[in-house]
Amino acid sequence: MRVLSLIFGILAALGLLLGLLPFFGWLNWIFVLPPAVLGLVFGALARDRGAVTLSAIVAGLAALRLMLGGGVL
Repeated sequence: MRVLSLIFGILAALGLLLGLLPFFGWLNWIFVLPPAVLGLVFGALARDRGAVTLSAIVAGLAALRLMLGGGVL
């Protein structure tokens, strides 16, 4: 579970890098938030603090980007 959580967190972080670019904010809905939430869930089940922290930071940044871009009202 720990490795799976880290994989989801890293994939979400890589998607976040692309989602921060202008006109690519919509990618946060598809390629960032779902894997970050899965990383949070699997990290919590495995009780891995590092994976939970990584996924929470990525999800928070993606949500912030969506709010600033008007994707979340």
